[in-house]
Amino acid sequence: MTATTGRAGRREWIGLAVLLLPTLVLSMDMGVLFFAVPYISTTLAPSGTQQLWIMDMYSFLLAGLLITMGALGDRIGRRRLLMIGAAGFAGASLLAAWSGSAEQLIAARAVLGAAGATVMPSTLALIRNTFHDPKQRQAALGAWGGVLTAGATLGPVVGGLLLDHFWWGSAFLVAVPVMVLLLLAAPVLLPEYRTTAPTGRFDLPGAALSLAAILPLVYGIKTLAVDGWSMPPALAVAAGLLLAGAFVWRQRTAASPLIDLGLFRIRTFSGAISVNTVAMFAMMGFALFTSQYLQLVKGMSPFTASLWSLVPSVGVGAAVGLGAALAGKVRPAVLMGGGFLVGATGFAMMTRVGAHSPLALILTAAGVLAAGTVGTMTMTAEMVVSAAPAEQAGAASATSETAVELGSSLGIALLGAAGAAVYRHQLDGALPAGVDGQAAGAARDTLGGAVSVAAHLPGRLGGDLLETARTAFTDGLHVAAVVGLVTALGAALLAYRLLRHLPATQAAAAPEAEAVTV
Repeated sequence: MTATTGRAGRREWIGLAVLLLPTLVLSMDMGVLFFAVPYISTTLAPSGTQQLWIMDMYSFLLAGLLITMGALGDRIGRRRLLMIGAAGFAGASLLAAWSGSAEQLIAARAVLGAAGATVMPSTLALIRNTFHDPKQRQAALGAWGGVLTAGATLGPVVGGLLLDHFWWGSAFLVAVPVMVLLLLAAPVLLPEYRTTAPTGRFDLPGAALSLAAILPLVYGIKTLAVDGWSMPPALAVAAGLLLAGAFVWRQRTAASPLIDLGLFRIRTFSGAISVNTVAMFAMMGFALFTSQYLQLVKGMSPFTASLWSLVPSVGVGAAVGLGAALAGKVRPAVLMGGGFLVGATGFAMMTRVGAHSPLALILTAAGVLAAGTVGTMTMTAEMVVSAAPAEQAGAASATSETAVELGSSLGIALLGAAGAAVYRHQLDGALPAGVDGQAAGAARDTLGGAVSVAAHLPGRLGGDLLETARTAFTDGLHVAAVVGLVTALGAALLAYRLLRHLPATQAAAAPEAEAVTV
């Protein structure tokens, strides 16, 4: 066994391309499914509860198993775990595509989530171990972050195109050729990496507590975001927090913990994770408003809205490129603080969006908002994998991605709840005369309900209801934008305070792990 050092060559860059493909597919997975839900409902006739599980099972298992799989990859080999996950993802995709019942599809989505939890931290950890030169590693991680963002943007578009020509199962088949290619190329292009330090027994109680904590926490947050306040999801959040405390206690006392909590004493590591979580809170919390505005205020079809949603990605690409160019000249704290200030500018622009604003305003605001927040996230990925010891890169990457999942869920829940509260408050007593009973209740619940009710009302009544509901929605959007603005400004200060010790060019923070050549 020999340590791998020096600058990456052609083989390593081709290996990066292989790692980016599954990253793209995994980030597309949820978006690809969006347009398939009506077709699945027609074919498999799931109940309302089953339909929610079809959508959410993937993200629940992904979030719940990330830390466990990251730690497992550090022990058994990151390439090996990546290939196991790729095989599982391909098989589960085939199972999902030809599911004959809602129960079978839910089971397939669960396997997809578990397989995804093996692939995501493995790709990031392998980049850490493949690229040893700080500048090359930063470029590789910037590409990884860009692909992750691109997949989330392209998912709905690809899903719409497939469903225009094929059956709903085709949405799941996108992953199969990519995972097969990964299985063929990985043994040739990706060396194996695993820790050579004594590790002791795998922490099965810790793994169980990790899953038991994340599942009710994510479930509760998502349910509160969709359905509003109720006791069961609130209790789920409380249970998740209690179990998370038990998981932390276990990691402090276990002889061989899943993750060394001492990592959080590394200022760069804990600072990067904190900033990353806040960035996801701000960006994903507002993405829901943008998509609803395009469809329900501007009246676009889902596919047309998904095409227009590609426009802000131009700003994201520019921000990622600019950040990479300035990384060796400007301190990370200044770059990241500046990124959040750019994001805050996007939120400020969102407060000017009205029901009759030109389309260019919200697209520009969304582009500025995303450019600032995504630009910071590409830098935090590099900090996480560089600050952690190489033998713990898998667990460190998984911890960062778990924080991303929680930040995203919290953003959707809290910003969504703020917007919904304003919407309902504005509609109380403001509905046009003639809209009452069940119709009034549906209109007060959501803008989508108001649009549906308006379609069945006679004459000007439907138009009056739409005008009132859309104005109330944009009022809620403004409040959520103000919350996002304050969050982004606070994040700028947080980034500067926690990461101001870092120089413009940061060398690797810890010795490299040994590369086991197979």
